[in-house]
Amino acid sequence: MSTEVKQIVIPVDFGEQSMIALRQSYNLARLTKSEITLLNVIDEDFLKPFQDIVSAKHNYETHLRDDIGLRLKELAEKVQAEAGVKVNVVTRTGKIYEEIVAAANDLNAAFIVMGTMGAVGLKKKILGSNASRVVRESECPVITIKGKEHRFGCRHILLPLDLTKETKEKVDKAIELATMFGSIIHIVTILESDDEFLTNKLTRQMNQVQEFVEEGGIKCTSEFVSGSDVADEIIATATRVEADLIMIMTQQEVGFTDLFISSAAQEIINKSEIPVLSIRPTPKKDTTTYVLQ
Repeated sequence: MSTEVKQIVIPVDFGEQSMIALRQSYNLARLTKSEITLLNVIDEDFLKPFQDIVSAKHNYETHLRDDIGLRLKELAEKVQAEAGVKVNVVTRTGKIYEEIVAAANDLNAAFIVMGTMGAVGLKKKILGSNASRVVRESECPVITIKGKEHRFGCRHILLPLDLTKETKEKVDKAIELATMFGSIIHIVTILESDDEFLTNKLTRQMNQVQEFVEEGGIKCTSEFVSGSDVADEIIATATRVEADLIMIMTQQEVGFTDLFISSAAQEIINKSEIPVLSIRPTPKKDTTTYVLQ
């Protein structure tokens, strides 16, 4: 399989949510001239009951691979007819999130598009869902889809910005996608302080960003929203502007918290019924920001 052609990796478990994510990928694949790769991961935990009996484990895994391979082939033929793009199939065995990331890296994927039910309880607080782990580890952008119904297209992109530290990289990516889809970008910043000096400074920075987006020929709106819960305010704003996509940038923390993506990003991924595009920042020594001196 050639990796010169762009690939969009779709993890498939044949459940409803992965099928929704798969259908949502059609337009993205066509616009980016990408192939779709259907990926099924055999969870290594399913094989643990047989781990002490090598032959039984081998036979069970072989049976699973044959059955899954047949189902993937049938699905690929259907998707290729519906989407009008080439569709490939891959089966791997291991930890689900690790194999999704590894497959995307092997293919030099442009995107991962995956369904998620959202993590709950202790799993949400400590372990995180497979989706959150994929978002944290993936080198390519990840689109997570939790909701059941979405429009085919992307007319409105919500771009939450932390104007005190946001890099130009995220805005450039939003412009790229908006150009591709013909979208309107809605910039939102959450105000957690009513300090007048800070508000005035952030307003000037917001205007800079909006002007930069509009110079690229993209329609753009901007607003400040007050609230103490960043994730909830972002999701509420996305719903109000009828966003088709929320774009966030994950931030890797230091030390123990490196095990997690930022809490706000994880909450958005877990809660949002609107698709979320997560971008991992590219390590750079010189990072351009919108902070005014």
